[in-house]
Parts: sequence; structure tokens; C-alpha cells
Amino acid sequence: MRPGGRRRPWVTEHPRHRLDPVVHAPVRFSIVAALATVDEAEFAAVRDAVEISDSVLSKQVGTLEEAGYVAVRKGFVGKRPRTWLRLTREGRDAFGRHLAALRAIAEGGT
Repeated sequence: MRPGGRRRPWVTEHPRHRLDPVVHAPVRFSIVAALATVDEAEFAAVRDAVEISDSVLSKQVGTLEEAGYVAVRKGFVGKRPRTWLRLTREGRDAFGRHLAALRAIAEGGT
């Protein structure tokens, strides 16, 4: 889009405009990437894979959950409480679009 808000239909928008701001943050990107390879993961496994603290993971999962990208399930294993995380369909789609935009940027394309 041109300054002043007028579109030039013959000009293709730069792929950076297709980056998802929720997914783009490095820690959230790492969480989503870790969850993209599994159906569901235990909170501690994601924490360890991404190398962050419980509190950081909890805060970032809250942001992803609010966006509709991550679903949280709580339960027990024996008497111990556990939390499981999974990407929603919207989260998987957002991650795919985000990766496509990153690839387009890296390839110098549009």
C-alpha cells in the first residue's frame, strides 16, 4: 500500500505483511513450532524443548490461547496435576501461513 493509503494494484505486497504478529515473537514461534510436530504435548516437555521457565511458557501460552491458536487441557496423572497443550486448527493454519511468508521473504520473492 502506498503512503496515504492508496493501493497500486500492479504492485505486489511484500510478504512481511503476511507475518502473523502473534506467532512472530521468537518464544511463541518456538512454542508453536514445537507443537506443530505433535498432536499434543505436556507442558513440561514444551518448556524443556523451548528452554524457558514455567512462568514464561504460561504467559506465552495464554497469548496463544487467547488468539485461538493453542488449546490447554488440564488433568491428573495419578495424583499429580498435569497440563497438556495442542495447536488448534487455527493455530496450525496460522503457523503454515507464517512459514510461507518467511520462506517468501528468504527467497526474495513476493
